[in-house]
Amino acid sequence: MSLFPIFLKLTGRPCIVIGGGEIAASKIDSLLAAEARVTVVAPTASARIVDMSESGEILWHRREYKQGDLAGQFLAVAATSDAAVNRAVFAEAEAAGILVNAVDDPPFCDFYFPSVVRRGDLQIAISTAGASPALAQRLRKEIDALLPLDVGEWLAELGSLRREILQREPSNDARRELLHQLASRDLCGFDGCPTRALARRHALSNPKPVERKP
Repeated sequence: MSLFPIFLKLTGRPCIVIGGGEIAASKIDSLLAAEARVTVVAPTASARIVDMSESGEILWHRREYKQGDLAGQFLAVAATSDAAVNRAVFAEAEAAGILVNAVDDPPFCDFYFPSVVRRGDLQIAISTAGASPALAQRLRKEIDALLPLDVGEWLAELGSLRREILQREPSNDARRELLHQLASRDLCGFDGCPTRALARRHALSNPKPVERKP
């Protein structure tokens, strides 16, 4: 089965997690990191989930799952220790067209939670389609060890410089080539940075045409 890799915007979207254990808590953390609005349904919950509920980070319904709990949700996670409950959640989600993940039960998932390496806005996600989460975790650790710790700050500077270039330069092959050159060079924050100097020289030698009013 082929998977379509995407980065999904969840900001403000309602997402529900059925289950209150440590695995559920890890999925909640991932959803909150994406700024989703999270509701939890579970008769009991881990200390971490209780803390999130008491601080107002999530809404917790302290009871068993029941049919209809997924109404109005964008995404659902079934993370209980009862396979029958998880599959009932999957069935409700499928019927309602809601994206669903049943933890540790790949056939009952529309998507998988990848292992992720994060550096600021940079995210590298690794998935084995549920075949071996342990391998995904190992690869994440290896990539994490290879990736410079400051690459997030570098990306922020590169993004700022890219916006400057897009404002100055017309869309053409020269601009595309420049952006690729910048992405392959070290970028630093001070104005005398060699990469910034390259961008400035290019801008000066290719001034933006002045718009003339008719």
